[in-house]
Amino acid sequence: MPAPARPVRACLAVWLLLSGAAAGAAAQVPGNALFHDSHFHLTNYVQEGTDIHEYLKIMGDRIGRSTLFGIPLQQTWSYENSGEYGPTYYLSSDAPLYYYSFTDAFIAMTYRSLTKAEQARFDPMITGFNPADMYAVDHIKRVLRTFPGVFSGIGEFTIHKEFVSSKVAGEVASLTDPALDSILSFAGKAGLVVILHNDLDVPFAKAGQQPVFLKQLTDLFRRHPDARIIWAHVGLGRVVHPVLSGGATQGERPPAMLELVRGILEDPTLRHVHFDISWDEVAKYVVATPQSLQNTAMIINRYPDRFLFGTDNVAPTEQKKHLAVYEMYQPLWQALSPEASAKVRKGNYERLFDEARVRVRAWEKANPR
Repeated sequence: MPAPARPVRACLAVWLLLSGAAAGAAAQVPGNALFHDSHFHLTNYVQEGTDIHEYLKIMGDRIGRSTLFGIPLQQTWSYENSGEYGPTYYLSSDAPLYYYSFTDAFIAMTYRSLTKAEQARFDPMITGFNPADMYAVDHIKRVLRTFPGVFSGIGEFTIHKEFVSSKVAGEVASLTDPALDSILSFAGKAGLVVILHNDLDVPFAKAGQQPVFLKQLTDLFRRHPDARIIWAHVGLGRVVHPVLSGGATQGERPPAMLELVRGILEDPTLRHVHFDISWDEVAKYVVATPQSLQNTAMIINRYPDRFLFGTDNVAPTEQKKHLAVYEMYQPLWQALSPEASAKVRKGNYERLFDEARVRVRAWEKANPR
């Protein structure tokens, strides 16, 4: 009968490591922080951004912890397309985007420039891979081995995104691509948190049709039950609006957004899927009407463990602007129960990323360079 002791000891060791990691991080985080930022870009589409030490000042005591990632796509400056004008955003040029893998090394070295106390406030993410490339998973492993002790997850990376996907040079990413399956399979094994951007639907979708990407996306999620997945922006975008119902001006589209999200939350095969409500565009949808606010608060209050807040800000320059998305959500914070509000703003971040820190460090130790 002594055989079970080893798994028990192993579980206890993991619990102690996890508790220690959480306590170490908590000791460095301001106790009165408003939120942890689950979705933050330090750099933009031409790999320029805010100095990390300046960003710490912007965070101040208002933001406790933050993910840390760049943007995996570089906007080409094509002289034939825009002449002397150098575009810094993907909507500013017709020239293509291409994957910029050096972003991961830049984020890692930026993180390493911090003190240990400062590092405890960040969870860097790997983004510089092409999800249509079967070698992408090797890039992720290589980054972990080259920069052990740094990264907690992968993302935000994109499969289908309005106006972006069609601009990416090379093979088109797909939710059915085995390259993507290999990425999520490895993330599940190594403990990496996954932040995935995939629009719910195509831009300017017509009324009366099912969201184009919903089935492929949920099928993908089901194939990877061991991965901790955060679906960015609940699949929404600038022109990918919430699925409407009940006489809305754009017409009725099945299923309504509330039922769609609830269907994922209630599906036992999708319990590993979380949603982030980052981005000011998403906040506009949530607070647009009393009904949209009520629907959102109702679903989050019922499933408070499945939602995270993030800013989705890119290279901020001052604290006031950086907190703007959080302030937009004030009606939502007031509509949530205190328990739900605390989990969305901080608790769920701590649970997911504290676990990731322990599991990824264990994978790195077992798989050295």
